[in-house]
Amino acid sequence: MRFHTDTAYNELRPHFQERIRHDELLARYCTFGVGGPADIWVSLETREELVDLVRYCAERHWPLLITGNSTNVLYADAGVRGIVARVACKAYRIEDQGDGTALLLADAGVSWPHLLQELAPLGWGGLAFGIGIPGTFGGGVISNAGAHNEELGQVLEWIEVLDARGVREEDEDGFTLPLTRRYQHDELNLSYRHSRFREERRVRFDERGRLIPARRRMIDPPEIVLMLGIRLHREDPEKLHAEIARYKQYRKMTEPPQRHTGAIFKDPPGDQASRLIALANLKGKKHGKAQIAESNANYIVNEGGAPASDIAALMVEVHQRVLDQCGVDLELDCELHGDW
Repeated sequence: MRFHTDTAYNELRPHFQERIRHDELLARYCTFGVGGPADIWVSLETREELVDLVRYCAERHWPLLITGNSTNVLYADAGVRGIVARVACKAYRIEDQGDGTALLLADAGVSWPHLLQELAPLGWGGLAFGIGIPGTFGGGVISNAGAHNEELGQVLEWIEVLDARGVREEDEDGFTLPLTRRYQHDELNLSYRHSRFREERRVRFDERGRLIPARRRMIDPPEIVLMLGIRLHREDPEKLHAEIARYKQYRKMTEPPQRHTGAIFKDPPGDQASRLIALANLKGKKHGKAQIAESNANYIVNEGGAPASDIAALMVEVHQRVLDQCGVDLELDCELHGDW
């Protein structure tokens, strides 16, 4: 079945009511503040809704892009064709193990900072380093998010995913129903800003320095994080609150006050992307309404009304200048989606 926006909208509307929209601007849901319209946008509030929508789209060969808080995503000015579904599943529970530890079972849509505000008064530690990470735990798994020399992978026990890799593309015959599966920590290939899911999402630069987004799948990503099992430990609530306050203050001092992208490039081994970008004399560099931040050269700020193309142009220029002047091939730490 080919995708027709009106048909898909009319079929899905009874299930999602006011949470489904036509031609919704993705800039409203992206921390960069850029991005054109999605043909259909929908908010998913439960794990069951997420699983049902993926299977429904798989059966009909409807293109579906699953997103979280879009904190490391740049949407094209032309928008995204098909359905864009934002995971807002926020349920969690804590299983006290009785030995000073607990297992946190968190849906992929749980916000890291919001959860910490609830864990700290209860005296459960292990995640305070992530108070300044604006994304969800589902997105945090993909990039093995971290800060202050700590990473999610250090406390992660396992994750559950919806595996849609068997779904055929539109012009292919056959169909395998997406199934849930669990990956243990050692199966995730976790390292600095990397997991087993990152390679297929990687944005590359071609030999001419142009951005090459990852290939889009019918169900994208083909493995969708549903739930995480995270190890917590007992800590004094007052010390936890103090630690969180210290990390928040550090974030405030080191990040630009304007709407910004977050770190654009991964730090290369033994160095910092921000240092190399500054060394290439790119601090403050502008392209239209987008600018390399003065406070941290690995951030791009949106001065107001910058299109995605301005931000992408700065990414290309930074990559090429650092390559030419420093001999370092920086790797992007964000994803590109849509019609580029």
